[in-house]
Amino acid sequence: MSEASRARSPEERRLLELAAQRLPGGVLGSSRFPDELAFVVRRGRGSHVWDVSGREYIDYLLGSGPLILGHAHPAVVEAVRTQIEDGSTYYMVSEPIVRLADEICRAVPCAEQIRFTSTGTEATFFALRAARAFRKRDKIMKFEGGYHGSHDYALMSSSPRSPKAFPAPTPDSAGIPQAIEGEVLIAPYNDLPTVEALLAAHGGALAAVIVEPFQRLIPPAPGFLQGLRAATARHGIPLVFDEVVTGFRFAWGGAQERYGVVPDLAAYGKIVGGGFPLAAVCGREDILRAFDPRLEGTPEFIAQIGTLNGNPIAAVAGLATLAELAKPGAYARLHATGAALRDGLADLVRRSGLPAQVIGETTVFDVVFTDRPVTDHRAMLTADGRRMKAFNAGCLARGVVKGASKIYVSLAHTEADVARTLEVFEAVLKTLA
Repeated sequence: MSEASRARSPEERRLLELAAQRLPGGVLGSSRFPDELAFVVRRGRGSHVWDVSGREYIDYLLGSGPLILGHAHPAVVEAVRTQIEDGSTYYMVSEPIVRLADEICRAVPCAEQIRFTSTGTEATFFALRAARAFRKRDKIMKFEGGYHGSHDYALMSSSPRSPKAFPAPTPDSAGIPQAIEGEVLIAPYNDLPTVEALLAAHGGALAAVIVEPFQRLIPPAPGFLQGLRAATARHGIPLVFDEVVTGFRFAWGGAQERYGVVPDLAAYGKIVGGGFPLAAVCGREDILRAFDPRLEGTPEFIAQIGTLNGNPIAAVAGLATLAELAKPGAYARLHATGAALRDGLADLVRRSGLPAQVIGETTVFDVVFTDRPVTDHRAMLTADGRRMKAFNAGCLARGVVKGASKIYVSLAHTEADVARTLEVFEAVLKTLA
Protein backbone atom coordinates (compact mmCIF):
# COMPACT_ATOMS: atom_id res chain seq x y z
CA MET A 1 0.00 0.00 0.00
CA SER A 2 1.41 3.42 -0.97
CA GLU A 3 2.11 6.14 1.56
CA ALA A 4 -0.58 8.33 0.01
CA SER A 5 -3.28 5.66 0.26
CA ARG A 6 -3.28 5.48 4.09
CA ALA A 7 -6.35 6.77 5.88
CA ARG A 8 -6.61 10.41 6.91
CA SER A 9 -6.17 11.25 10.56
CA PRO A 10 -9.08 12.80 12.50
CA GLU A 11 -7.10 16.06 12.66
CA GLU A 12 -6.72 16.24 8.89
CA ARG A 13 -10.39 15.44 8.36
CA ARG A 14 -11.31 18.32 10.68
CA LEU A 15 -8.99 20.70 8.82
CA LEU A 16 -10.43 19.69 5.45
CA GLU A 17 -13.94 20.29 6.75
CA LEU A 18 -12.89 23.69 8.09
CA ALA A 19 -11.27 24.59 4.76
CA ALA A 20 -14.47 23.64 2.92
CA GLN A 21 -16.40 25.92 5.28
CA ARG A 22 -14.10 28.94 5.20
CA LEU A 23 -12.41 28.84 1.75
CA PRO A 24 -14.46 28.92 -1.47
CA GLY A 25 -14.18 25.39 -2.80
CA GLY A 26 -11.93 24.55 0.13
CA VAL A 27 -8.87 25.69 -1.85
CA LEU A 28 -6.60 28.69 -2.42
CA GLY A 29 -6.94 28.89 -6.22
CA SER A 30 -8.97 27.52 -9.08
CA SER A 31 -7.47 24.00 -9.15
CA ARG A 32 -8.18 21.32 -6.57
CA PHE A 33 -7.47 17.66 -5.91
CA PRO A 34 -10.26 15.08 -6.01
CA ASP A 35 -12.13 15.03 -2.69
CA GLU A 36 -11.01 11.51 -1.83
CA LEU A 37 -7.35 12.50 -2.34
CA ALA A 38 -7.35 16.03 -0.90
CA PHE A 39 -4.90 16.67 1.92
CA VAL A 40 -3.51 19.45 4.12
CA VAL A 41 0.24 20.08 4.02
CA ARG A 42 2.08 20.14 7.33
CA ARG A 43 5.69 20.52 6.17
CA GLY A 44 8.07 20.31 3.25
CA ARG A 45 11.73 19.40 3.06
CA GLY A 46 13.78 19.09 -0.10
CA SER A 47 11.74 17.41 -2.83
CA HIS A 48 9.09 16.00 -0.49
CA VAL A 49 6.05 17.23 1.44
CA TRP A 50 4.14 15.59 4.31
CA ASP A 51 0.47 16.02 5.10
CA VAL A 52 -1.18 16.34 8.49
CA SER A 53 -1.80 12.59 8.55
CA GLY A 54 1.93 11.92 8.11
CA ARG A 55 1.74 10.75 4.49
CA GLU A 56 4.77 11.56 2.34
CA TYR A 57 4.72 12.77 -1.29
CA ILE A 58 7.33 13.52 -3.94
CA ASP A 59 6.53 17.11 -4.88
CA TYR A 60 6.63 18.33 -8.49
CA LEU A 61 4.30 21.25 -7.79
CA LEU A 62 6.96 23.10 -5.76
CA GLY A 63 4.70 25.98 -4.79
CA SER A 64 3.80 26.34 -8.50
CA GLY A 65 7.42 26.74 -9.50
CA PRO A 66 9.36 29.08 -7.19
CA LEU A 67 11.05 26.35 -5.11
CA ILE A 68 13.76 25.47 -7.60
CA LEU A 69 16.00 24.49 -4.64
CA GLY A 70 13.23 22.45 -3.02
CA HIS A 71 11.51 23.08 0.31
CA ALA A 72 13.33 24.65 3.27
CA HIS A 73 16.73 24.83 1.61
CA PRO A 74 19.31 25.51 4.35
CA ALA A 75 20.78 28.58 2.62
CA VAL A 76 17.34 30.17 2.21
CA VAL A 77 16.29 29.30 5.76
CA GLU A 78 19.47 30.81 7.22
CA ALA A 79 19.16 33.98 5.13
CA VAL A 80 15.56 34.48 6.21
CA ARG A 81 16.31 33.73 9.86
CA THR A 82 19.14 36.28 9.89
CA GLN A 83 17.10 38.99 8.14
CA ILE A 84 13.96 38.63 10.24
CA GLU A 85 15.97 39.47 13.36
CA ASP A 86 16.71 42.84 11.74
CA GLY A 87 13.11 43.53 10.70
CA SER A 88 10.48 42.02 8.46
CA THR A 89 9.57 45.01 6.29
CA TYR A 90 10.49 48.69 5.98
CA TYR A 91 8.53 50.26 3.08
CA MET A 92 11.87 51.84 2.22
CA VAL A 93 14.88 50.88 0.13
CA SER A 94 16.94 48.23 1.95
CA GLU A 95 20.33 46.69 1.33
CA PRO A 96 18.95 43.26 0.32
CA ILE A 97 16.59 44.65 -2.31
CA VAL A 98 19.31 46.83 -3.85
CA ARG A 99 21.59 43.81 -4.10
CA LEU A 100 18.81 41.69 -5.62
CA ALA A 101 17.95 44.42 -8.12
CA ASP A 102 21.58 44.53 -9.24
CA GLU A 103 21.83 40.73 -9.47
CA ILE A 104 18.70 40.45 -11.62
CA CYS A 105 19.70 43.34 -13.89
CA ARG A 106 23.13 41.78 -14.48
CA ALA A 107 21.56 38.41 -15.27
CA VAL A 108 18.64 39.41 -17.50
CA PRO A 109 19.62 40.61 -21.00
CA CYS A 110 16.85 43.22 -21.33
CA ALA A 111 17.12 44.60 -17.78
CA GLU A 112 18.54 48.10 -17.40
CA GLN A 113 16.27 48.95 -14.48
CA ILE A 114 13.78 47.05 -12.32
CA ARG A 115 10.58 47.82 -10.43
CA PHE A 116 9.48 45.38 -7.74
CA THR A 117 5.96 44.11 -7.06
CA SER A 118 4.66 41.34 -4.82
CA THR A 119 3.07 39.00 -7.41
CA GLY A 120 3.51 37.94 -11.01
CA THR A 121 0.02 39.24 -11.78
CA GLU A 122 1.11 42.71 -10.66
CA ALA A 123 4.32 42.43 -12.67
CA THR A 124 2.54 41.79 -15.97
CA PHE A 125 -0.12 44.38 -15.14
CA PHE A 126 2.47 47.11 -14.55
CA ALA A 127 4.56 46.05 -17.53
CA LEU A 128 1.52 46.73 -19.70
CA ARG A 129 0.81 50.01 -17.92
CA ALA A 130 4.40 51.11 -18.52
CA ALA A 131 4.13 50.21 -22.20
CA ARG A 132 0.86 52.14 -22.55
CA ALA A 133 2.42 55.19 -20.89
CA PHE A 134 5.46 54.94 -23.16
CA ARG A 135 3.57 54.38 -26.43
CA LYS A 136 0.61 56.60 -25.52
CA ARG A 137 -1.69 53.89 -26.85
CA ASP A 138 -4.29 51.77 -25.05
CA LYS A 139 -4.61 48.44 -26.86
CA ILE A 140 -2.43 45.41 -26.24
CA MET A 141 -1.94 42.14 -28.09
CA LYS A 142 -1.60 38.80 -26.31
CA PHE A 143 -1.59 35.20 -27.45
CA GLU A 144 -4.45 32.75 -27.18
CA GLY A 145 -3.77 30.39 -24.31
CA GLY A 146 -1.14 32.65 -22.77
CA TYR A 147 -1.45 33.10 -19.01
CA HIS A 148 -0.25 36.37 -17.49
CA GLY A 149 -1.91 36.28 -14.08
CA SER A 150 -5.39 37.22 -13.00
CA HIS A 151 -5.86 40.89 -13.85
CA ASP A 152 -8.53 41.92 -16.34
CA TYR A 153 -6.26 42.21 -19.38
CA ALA A 154 -4.52 38.92 -18.64
CA LEU A 155 -7.74 36.94 -18.39
CA MET A 156 -8.68 37.54 -21.99
CA SER A 157 -8.46 34.27 -23.95
CA SER A 158 -6.06 32.68 -21.47
CA SER A 159 -7.97 29.39 -21.65
CA PRO A 160 -11.00 29.76 -23.94
CA ARG A 161 -13.02 26.59 -24.46
CA SER A 162 -14.73 28.02 -27.58
CA PRO A 163 -12.27 30.45 -29.15
CA LYS A 164 -13.46 33.26 -31.38
CA ALA A 165 -11.98 34.27 -34.72
CA PHE A 166 -8.72 36.18 -34.32
CA PRO A 167 -8.21 38.83 -33.02
CA ALA A 168 -11.45 38.83 -30.93
CA PRO A 169 -10.91 38.09 -27.23
CA THR A 170 -12.93 35.87 -24.90
CA PRO A 171 -13.10 36.82 -21.20
CA ASP A 172 -12.13 33.90 -18.97
CA SER A 173 -13.60 35.21 -15.73
CA ALA A 174 -16.74 36.71 -14.36
CA GLY A 175 -16.47 40.34 -13.27
CA ILE A 176 -14.29 41.66 -16.11
CA PRO A 177 -15.61 44.97 -17.50
CA GLN A 178 -16.96 44.52 -20.99
CA ALA A 179 -14.99 47.57 -22.11
CA ILE A 180 -11.74 45.61 -21.69
CA GLU A 181 -12.70 43.40 -24.64
CA GLY A 182 -12.17 46.36 -26.94
CA GLU A 183 -8.63 46.89 -25.67
CA VAL A 184 -7.17 43.40 -26.19
CA LEU A 185 -6.33 41.70 -29.48
CA ILE A 186 -5.71 37.96 -29.57
CA ALA A 187 -3.15 36.27 -31.82
CA PRO A 188 -2.27 32.60 -32.38
CA TYR A 189 0.96 31.44 -30.75
CA ASN A 190 3.59 30.04 -33.14
CA ASP A 191 1.79 31.47 -36.20
CA LEU A 192 4.13 34.24 -37.34
CA PRO A 193 2.36 35.08 -40.66
CA THR A 194 -0.94 35.72 -38.84
CA VAL A 195 0.82 37.77 -36.18
CA GLU A 196 2.56 39.87 -38.83
CA ALA A 197 -0.76 40.44 -40.60
CA LEU A 198 -2.43 41.53 -37.36
CA LEU A 199 0.44 43.89 -36.59
CA ALA A 200 0.22 45.36 -40.07
CA ALA A 201 -3.50 46.01 -39.57
CA HIS A 202 -3.48 47.15 -35.94
CA GLY A 203 0.11 48.04 -35.05
CA GLY A 204 -0.56 51.77 -34.99
CA ALA A 205 -3.03 51.32 -32.12
CA LEU A 206 -0.99 48.91 -30.02
CA ALA A 207 0.86 49.81 -26.83
CA ALA A 208 2.50 46.42 -26.40
CA VAL A 209 2.65 42.78 -27.37
CA ILE A 210 2.94 40.43 -24.39
CA VAL A 211 3.93 36.79 -24.73
CA GLU A 212 5.04 33.85 -22.68
CA PRO A 213 8.18 32.91 -24.66
CA PHE A 214 7.41 29.34 -23.56
CA GLN A 215 3.60 29.30 -23.50
CA ARG A 216 2.43 27.17 -20.57
CA LEU A 217 3.93 23.91 -21.93
CA ILE A 218 4.39 24.82 -25.59
CA PRO A 219 7.91 25.69 -26.81
CA PRO A 220 8.27 28.38 -29.47
CA ALA A 221 8.57 27.13 -33.03
CA PRO A 222 11.97 27.79 -34.65
CA GLY A 223 12.10 31.44 -35.68
CA PHE A 224 8.80 32.44 -34.05
CA LEU A 225 10.22 34.59 -31.24
CA GLN A 226 12.88 36.02 -33.53
CA GLY A 227 10.19 36.97 -36.07
CA LEU A 228 8.00 38.45 -33.35
CA ARG A 229 10.91 40.52 -32.08
CA ALA A 230 11.63 41.82 -35.58
CA ALA A 231 7.98 42.62 -36.32
CA THR A 232 7.35 44.52 -33.09
CA ALA A 233 10.58 46.46 -33.52
CA ARG A 234 9.56 47.35 -37.08
CA HIS A 235 6.31 48.85 -35.79
CA GLY A 236 7.93 50.48 -32.74
CA ILE A 237 5.82 48.38 -30.34
CA PRO A 238 7.36 47.32 -27.01
CA LEU A 239 7.66 43.54 -26.71
CA VAL A 240 6.99 42.16 -23.22
CA PHE A 241 8.17 38.71 -22.16
CA ASP A 242 6.31 37.09 -19.30
CA GLU A 243 9.19 35.26 -17.61
CA VAL A 244 7.42 34.65 -14.31
CA VAL A 245 7.81 30.90 -14.94
CA THR A 246 10.91 30.79 -17.15
CA GLY A 247 13.05 33.37 -15.34
CA PHE A 248 16.09 31.68 -13.75
CA ARG A 249 14.47 28.30 -14.47
CA PHE A 250 15.48 27.76 -18.09
CA ALA A 251 18.88 29.39 -17.65
CA TRP A 252 20.62 32.12 -15.65
CA GLY A 253 19.31 34.60 -18.22
CA GLY A 254 15.91 32.91 -18.47
CA ALA A 255 14.09 32.35 -21.74
CA GLN A 256 15.92 35.34 -23.20
CA GLU A 257 19.16 33.40 -22.90
CA ARG A 258 17.60 30.05 -23.77
CA TYR A 259 16.01 31.28 -27.01
CA GLY A 260 18.36 34.16 -27.87
CA VAL A 261 15.68 36.87 -28.10
CA VAL A 262 15.71 40.09 -26.04
CA PRO A 263 12.42 41.93 -25.39
CA ASP A 264 11.92 45.52 -24.25
CA LEU A 265 10.33 44.59 -20.93
CA ALA A 266 10.06 41.38 -18.91
CA ALA A 267 7.99 40.28 -15.94
CA TYR A 268 9.78 38.12 -13.37
CA GLY A 269 8.48 36.27 -10.32
CA LYS A 270 8.48 32.89 -8.57
CA ILE A 271 12.21 32.02 -8.30
CA VAL A 272 13.41 35.59 -7.67
CA GLY A 273 11.57 35.58 -4.32
CA GLY A 274 12.92 32.21 -3.19
CA GLY A 275 9.46 31.05 -2.12
CA PHE A 276 8.32 34.41 -0.73
CA PRO A 277 6.00 36.97 -2.39
CA LEU A 278 8.17 38.95 -4.79
CA ALA A 279 8.03 39.77 -8.48
CA ALA A 280 9.28 42.51 -10.77
CA VAL A 281 9.12 44.38 -14.05
CA CYS A 282 12.51 44.89 -15.65
CA GLY A 283 13.64 46.32 -18.96
CA ARG A 284 14.61 49.48 -20.78
CA GLU A 285 15.40 52.53 -18.67
CA ASP A 286 13.55 54.89 -21.02
CA ILE A 287 10.34 52.95 -20.39
CA LEU A 288 10.75 52.30 -16.67
CA ARG A 289 11.78 55.89 -15.85
CA ALA A 290 8.05 56.70 -15.72
CA PHE A 291 7.93 55.04 -12.27
CA ASP A 292 10.32 57.71 -10.89
CA PRO A 293 8.42 59.66 -8.18
CA ARG A 294 10.22 62.82 -9.27
CA LEU A 295 7.83 62.78 -12.27
CA GLU A 296 4.76 62.86 -10.03
CA GLY A 297 2.37 65.55 -11.21
CA THR A 298 3.41 65.17 -14.85
CA PRO A 299 1.54 63.24 -17.58
CA GLU A 300 4.45 60.76 -17.80
CA PHE A 301 4.26 59.52 -14.20
CA ILE A 302 3.10 55.95 -13.46
CA ALA A 303 1.60 55.47 -10.01
CA GLN A 304 2.60 52.13 -8.47
CA ILE A 305 2.88 51.41 -4.77
CA GLY A 306 2.58 48.29 -2.65
CA THR A 307 3.07 47.84 1.07
CA LEU A 308 5.31 44.79 0.67
CA ASN A 309 6.98 45.56 -2.67
CA GLY A 310 10.69 44.85 -2.32
CA ASN A 311 10.20 43.10 1.02
CA PRO A 312 13.65 42.42 2.57
CA ILE A 313 12.81 38.86 3.66
CA ALA A 314 11.77 37.96 0.12
CA ALA A 315 14.88 39.72 -1.16
CA VAL A 316 17.30 37.70 0.98
CA ALA A 317 15.47 34.49 0.07
CA GLY A 318 15.83 35.43 -3.58
CA LEU A 319 19.50 36.28 -3.20
CA ALA A 320 20.18 32.97 -1.45
CA THR A 321 18.36 31.09 -4.19
CA LEU A 322 20.25 32.85 -6.98
CA ALA A 323 23.55 32.22 -5.19
CA GLU A 324 22.85 28.48 -5.26
CA LEU A 325 21.89 28.61 -8.94
CA ALA A 326 25.08 30.52 -9.74
CA LYS A 327 27.28 27.71 -8.41
CA PRO A 328 29.23 25.75 -11.06
CA GLY A 329 27.25 22.85 -12.43
CA ALA A 330 23.91 23.82 -10.89
CA TYR A 331 22.05 24.26 -14.16
CA ALA A 332 23.70 21.22 -15.72
CA ARG A 333 22.48 19.12 -12.80
CA LEU A 334 19.00 20.65 -12.92
CA HIS A 335 18.63 19.96 -16.65
CA ALA A 336 20.05 16.45 -16.30
CA THR A 337 17.48 15.57 -13.62
CA GLY A 338 14.68 17.06 -15.69
CA ALA A 339 15.81 15.28 -18.84
CA ALA A 340 15.92 11.92 -17.06
CA LEU A 341 12.35 12.36 -15.83
CA ARG A 342 10.94 13.95 -18.99
CA ASP A 343 12.55 11.49 -21.38
CA GLY A 344 11.68 8.57 -19.14
CA LEU A 345 8.03 9.65 -19.12
CA ALA A 346 8.10 10.11 -22.91
CA ASP A 347 9.40 6.55 -23.33
CA LEU A 348 6.67 5.18 -21.06
CA VAL A 349 4.02 7.09 -23.00
CA ARG A 350 5.28 5.70 -26.31
CA ARG A 351 5.25 2.16 -24.95
CA SER A 352 1.75 2.58 -23.48
CA GLY A 353 0.15 2.89 -26.91
CA LEU A 354 -2.01 5.76 -25.68
CA PRO A 355 -2.68 8.76 -27.95
CA ALA A 356 -0.39 10.99 -25.92
CA GLN A 357 2.91 12.86 -25.95
CA VAL A 358 5.25 14.67 -23.58
CA ILE A 359 5.88 18.33 -24.34
CA GLY A 360 7.94 21.05 -22.69
CA GLU A 361 11.51 21.80 -21.67
CA THR A 362 13.62 19.78 -19.26
CA THR A 363 12.70 21.81 -16.17
CA VAL A 364 8.94 22.13 -16.81
CA PHE A 365 6.92 19.67 -18.91
CA ASP A 366 3.99 17.25 -18.83
CA VAL A 367 2.13 14.56 -20.72
CA VAL A 368 -0.69 15.70 -23.02
CA PHE A 369 -3.28 13.13 -24.07
CA THR A 370 -3.54 13.91 -27.77
CA ASP A 371 -1.69 12.61 -30.82
CA ARG A 372 -2.06 15.92 -32.67
CA PRO A 373 1.08 18.12 -32.84
CA VAL A 374 0.76 20.68 -30.05
CA THR A 375 1.89 24.08 -31.26
CA ASP A 376 -0.86 26.35 -29.91
CA HIS A 377 -3.87 26.58 -27.62
CA ARG A 378 -6.33 25.14 -30.13
CA ALA A 379 -4.20 22.03 -30.48
CA MET A 380 -4.20 21.73 -26.68
CA LEU A 381 -8.00 21.71 -26.78
CA THR A 382 -7.86 18.34 -28.60
CA ALA A 383 -6.33 16.74 -25.49
CA ASP A 384 -8.41 14.29 -23.44
CA GLY A 385 -9.00 16.21 -20.21
CA ARG A 386 -10.59 13.24 -18.43
CA ARG A 387 -7.49 11.13 -19.01
CA MET A 388 -5.33 13.98 -17.74
CA LYS A 389 -7.34 14.21 -14.52
CA ALA A 390 -7.19 10.43 -14.12
CA PHE A 391 -3.41 10.49 -14.64
CA ASN A 392 -2.94 13.22 -12.04
CA ALA A 393 -5.22 11.46 -9.56
CA GLY A 394 -3.43 8.16 -10.09
CA CYS A 395 -0.08 9.80 -9.41
CA LEU A 396 -1.38 11.51 -6.28
CA ALA A 397 -2.84 8.25 -4.94
CA ARG A 398 0.64 6.72 -5.29
CA GLY A 399 2.44 9.59 -3.56
CA VAL A 400 3.45 11.89 -6.44
CA VAL A 401 2.11 15.47 -6.43
CA LYS A 402 2.03 17.48 -9.66
CA GLY A 403 0.08 20.41 -11.06
CA ALA A 404 -2.97 20.06 -13.25
CA SER A 405 -0.80 20.50 -16.33
CA LYS A 406 2.83 20.97 -15.28
CA ILE A 407 5.69 19.04 -13.75
CA TYR A 408 8.31 21.31 -12.16
CA VAL A 409 11.78 19.90 -11.48
CA SER A 410 14.10 21.17 -8.75
CA LEU A 411 17.71 20.77 -7.68
CA ALA A 412 16.39 18.85 -4.67
CA HIS A 413 15.02 15.98 -6.75
CA THR A 414 17.27 12.93 -6.57
CA GLU A 415 17.92 9.93 -8.79
CA ALA A 416 15.82 7.92 -6.33
CA ASP A 417 12.96 10.41 -6.72
CA VAL A 418 13.14 10.10 -10.49
CA ALA A 419 13.24 6.30 -10.38
CA ARG A 420 10.28 6.09 -8.00
CA THR A 421 8.31 8.67 -10.02
CA LEU A 422 8.84 6.74 -13.25
CA GLU A 423 7.54 3.60 -11.51
CA VAL A 424 4.43 5.55 -10.56
CA PHE A 425 4.02 6.97 -14.06
CA GLU A 426 4.29 3.49 -15.54
CA ALA A 427 1.69 2.06 -13.17
CA VAL A 428 -0.76 4.87 -13.83
CA LEU A 429 -0.34 4.73 -17.62
CA LYS A 430 -1.08 1.00 -17.50
CA THR A 431 -4.38 1.69 -15.75
CA LEU A 432 -5.28 4.28 -18.40
CA ALA A 433 -4.33 1.99 -21.29
